Amino acid sequence: MAAVVVMMSLVVAGCSDDAADSEASTGASSGVTICEPSGTAQPDDQLPAVAEIPVAIEALEAELGGPQTYFEVNATARVVNLFVALNDGKLVQPWLYVDGELTSQDGQSASGGTFTADELDFVPTEVLTEVRAEVPDAILESFYVNGDGAGNLQYGVLTSAQCGGGLDVVVGPDGAVKSVDPVN
Repeated sequence: MAAVVVMMSLVVAGCSDDAADSEASTGASSGVTICEPSGTAQPDDQLPAVAEIPVAIEALEAELGGPQTYFEVNATARVVNLFVALNDGKLVQPWLYVDGELTSQDGQSASGGTFTADELDFVPTEVLTEVRAEVPDAILESFYVNGDGAGNLQYGVLTSAQCGGGLDVVVGPDGAVKSVDPVN
Protein backbone atom coordinates (compact mmCIF):
# COMPACT_ATOMS: atom_id res chain seq x y z
CA MET A 1 0.00 0.00 0.00
CA ALA A 2 2.67 2.47 0.95
CA ALA A 3 4.51 1.58 -2.25
CA VAL A 4 1.67 3.04 -4.29
CA VAL A 5 1.85 6.34 -2.41
CA VAL A 6 5.64 6.49 -2.69
CA MET A 7 5.62 5.69 -6.41
CA MET A 8 2.82 8.18 -7.09
CA SER A 9 4.80 10.83 -5.22
CA LEU A 10 7.82 10.11 -7.42
CA VAL A 11 5.74 10.29 -10.60
CA VAL A 12 4.12 13.62 -9.75
CA ALA A 13 7.21 15.16 -8.15
CA GLY A 14 8.48 16.20 -11.55
CA CYS A 15 5.38 18.27 -12.27
CA SER A 16 5.70 22.02 -11.87
CA ASP A 17 3.58 25.05 -12.41
CA ASP A 18 4.18 27.94 -14.82
CA ALA A 19 5.41 30.20 -12.03
CA ALA A 20 8.20 27.78 -11.13
CA ASP A 21 9.09 27.36 -14.80
CA SER A 22 9.18 31.15 -15.17
CA GLU A 23 11.41 31.52 -12.13
CA ALA A 24 13.75 28.84 -13.47
CA SER A 25 14.09 30.63 -16.80
CA THR A 26 14.88 33.98 -15.12
CA GLY A 27 17.38 32.48 -12.72
CA ALA A 28 15.27 33.18 -9.61
CA SER A 29 15.16 30.28 -7.21
CA SER A 30 12.28 29.56 -4.89
CA GLY A 31 12.58 25.78 -4.65
CA VAL A 32 10.71 23.03 -6.41
CA THR A 33 6.97 23.20 -6.89
CA ILE A 34 5.35 19.82 -6.61
CA CYS A 35 2.17 19.27 -8.54
CA GLU A 36 -0.84 19.13 -6.26
CA PRO A 37 -3.89 17.77 -8.08
CA SER A 38 -6.87 20.05 -7.75
CA GLY A 39 -9.39 17.58 -9.14
CA THR A 40 -11.68 15.30 -7.24
CA ALA A 41 -11.69 11.55 -7.11
CA GLN A 42 -12.61 9.79 -10.36
CA PRO A 43 -16.39 9.27 -10.55
CA ASP A 44 -17.54 5.65 -10.31
CA ASP A 45 -19.06 5.76 -13.81
CA GLN A 46 -15.62 6.58 -15.26
CA LEU A 47 -13.80 3.68 -13.60
CA PRO A 48 -12.84 0.61 -15.62
CA ALA A 49 -15.96 -1.54 -16.13
CA VAL A 50 -14.52 -4.53 -14.30
CA ALA A 51 -17.94 -6.14 -13.78
CA GLU A 52 -18.42 -6.23 -17.57
CA ILE A 53 -15.47 -8.61 -18.08
CA PRO A 54 -17.43 -11.80 -17.21
CA VAL A 55 -20.38 -10.53 -19.29
CA ALA A 56 -18.11 -9.87 -22.29
CA ILE A 57 -16.45 -13.28 -21.96
CA GLU A 58 -19.82 -15.01 -21.79
CA ALA A 59 -21.01 -13.15 -24.92
CA LEU A 60 -17.79 -13.94 -26.82
CA GLU A 61 -17.81 -17.61 -25.88
CA ALA A 62 -21.48 -17.86 -26.94
CA GLU A 63 -20.55 -16.21 -30.25
CA LEU A 64 -17.61 -18.56 -30.84
CA GLY A 65 -19.41 -21.70 -29.64
CA GLY A 66 -17.52 -22.53 -26.46
CA PRO A 67 -14.70 -21.78 -24.04
CA GLN A 68 -11.75 -19.81 -25.39
CA THR A 69 -8.13 -19.25 -24.41
CA TYR A 70 -7.04 -15.63 -23.87
CA PHE A 71 -3.75 -13.74 -23.87
CA GLU A 72 -5.36 -10.76 -22.15
CA VAL A 73 -8.70 -9.28 -21.23
CA ASN A 74 -8.91 -5.65 -20.17
CA ALA A 75 -11.59 -3.11 -19.39
CA THR A 76 -11.78 0.66 -19.65
CA ALA A 77 -14.82 2.70 -18.64
CA ARG A 78 -16.53 1.96 -21.98
CA VAL A 79 -14.88 -1.07 -23.61
CA VAL A 80 -13.83 -4.60 -22.77
CA ASN A 81 -10.96 -5.82 -24.99
CA LEU A 82 -10.58 -9.57 -25.35
CA PHE A 83 -7.45 -11.01 -26.96
CA VAL A 84 -8.28 -14.58 -28.01
CA ALA A 85 -5.42 -17.04 -28.53
CA LEU A 86 -5.81 -19.07 -31.73
CA ASN A 87 -3.78 -21.94 -33.25
CA ASP A 88 -2.23 -23.01 -29.94
CA GLY A 89 -1.23 -19.44 -29.07
CA LYS A 90 0.44 -18.63 -32.38
CA LEU A 91 -2.22 -16.05 -33.30
CA VAL A 92 -4.21 -13.46 -31.39
CA GLN A 93 -7.61 -12.19 -32.48
CA PRO A 94 -8.68 -8.91 -30.85
CA TRP A 95 -12.35 -8.54 -29.94
CA LEU A 96 -14.17 -5.49 -28.56
CA TYR A 97 -17.25 -5.63 -26.37
CA VAL A 98 -19.06 -2.28 -26.32
CA ASP A 99 -22.64 -1.67 -25.21
CA GLY A 100 -23.47 -5.36 -25.47
CA GLU A 101 -22.06 -5.74 -28.98
CA LEU A 102 -19.00 -7.71 -30.14
CA THR A 103 -16.69 -6.79 -33.00
CA SER A 104 -13.41 -8.37 -34.04
CA GLN A 105 -10.33 -7.93 -36.17
CA ASP A 106 -8.30 -10.46 -38.11
CA GLY A 107 -5.82 -12.60 -36.20
CA GLN A 108 -2.16 -11.59 -35.98
CA SER A 109 1.01 -13.41 -34.97
CA ALA A 110 1.42 -13.62 -31.22
CA SER A 111 3.09 -15.37 -28.33
CA GLY A 112 2.88 -15.22 -24.57
CA GLY A 113 1.07 -16.59 -21.57
CA THR A 114 -2.57 -17.58 -21.82
CA PHE A 115 -5.50 -18.39 -19.55
CA THR A 116 -9.13 -19.51 -19.71
CA ALA A 117 -12.20 -17.87 -18.23
CA ASP A 118 -12.60 -20.60 -15.60
CA GLU A 119 -9.25 -19.51 -14.09
CA LEU A 120 -10.48 -15.97 -13.34
CA ASP A 121 -10.92 -15.41 -9.63
CA PHE A 122 -10.91 -11.64 -9.18
CA VAL A 123 -13.62 -9.91 -7.16
CA PRO A 124 -15.10 -7.15 -9.39
CA THR A 125 -16.42 -5.13 -6.43
CA GLU A 126 -13.05 -5.15 -4.64
CA VAL A 127 -10.28 -5.27 -7.25
CA LEU A 128 -10.01 -1.46 -7.63
CA THR A 129 -10.72 -0.52 -4.00
CA GLU A 130 -7.18 -0.47 -2.57
CA VAL A 131 -5.68 1.42 -5.53
CA ARG A 132 -8.45 4.04 -5.22
CA ALA A 133 -7.86 4.35 -1.48
CA GLU A 134 -4.07 4.67 -1.80
CA VAL A 135 -4.01 7.16 -4.69
CA PRO A 136 -7.43 8.83 -4.69
CA ASP A 137 -6.40 11.48 -7.24
CA ALA A 138 -5.17 8.92 -9.79
CA ILE A 139 -7.18 8.24 -12.90
CA LEU A 140 -7.73 4.50 -13.25
CA GLU A 141 -7.48 4.05 -17.02
CA SER A 142 -7.87 0.27 -17.31
CA PHE A 143 -7.94 -3.00 -15.43
CA TYR A 144 -6.26 -5.97 -17.09
CA VAL A 145 -5.84 -9.70 -16.71
CA ASN A 146 -3.15 -11.58 -18.60
CA GLY A 147 -1.35 -14.88 -18.57
CA ASP A 148 2.14 -14.50 -17.14
CA GLY A 149 3.67 -17.31 -19.21
CA ALA A 150 4.21 -19.49 -16.15
CA GLY A 151 0.62 -20.70 -15.82
CA ASN A 152 -0.52 -17.89 -13.54
CA LEU A 153 -2.81 -14.92 -13.97
CA GLN A 154 -1.66 -11.37 -13.48
CA TYR A 155 -4.15 -8.65 -12.57
CA GLY A 156 -3.28 -5.00 -12.85
CA VAL A 157 -4.52 -1.45 -13.01
CA LEU A 158 -3.02 1.15 -15.33
CA THR A 159 -3.31 4.62 -13.84
CA SER A 160 -2.42 8.13 -14.87
CA ALA A 161 -1.79 11.10 -12.61
CA GLN A 162 -3.71 14.33 -13.05
CA CYS A 163 -0.32 16.04 -13.33
CA GLY A 164 1.18 13.56 -15.79
CA GLY A 165 2.93 10.22 -15.57
CA GLY A 166 1.41 6.90 -14.73
CA LEU A 167 1.67 3.66 -12.81
CA ASP A 168 1.18 -0.01 -13.57
CA VAL A 169 -0.18 -1.39 -10.30
CA VAL A 170 -0.20 -5.19 -10.10
CA VAL A 171 -2.95 -6.34 -7.76
CA GLY A 172 -4.24 -9.60 -6.37
CA PRO A 173 -7.71 -10.89 -7.17
CA ASP A 174 -8.97 -9.08 -4.05
CA GLY A 175 -7.30 -5.80 -5.02
CA ALA A 176 -4.31 -6.11 -2.66
CA VAL A 177 -1.37 -4.21 -4.17
CA LYS A 178 1.54 -6.51 -5.09
CA SER A 179 3.83 -4.17 -7.01
CA VAL A 180 3.97 -0.73 -8.58
CA ASP A 181 5.97 0.34 -11.63
CA PRO A 182 6.07 3.75 -13.30
CA VAL A 183 4.99 3.90 -16.95
CA ASN A 184 5.82 6.61 -19.45
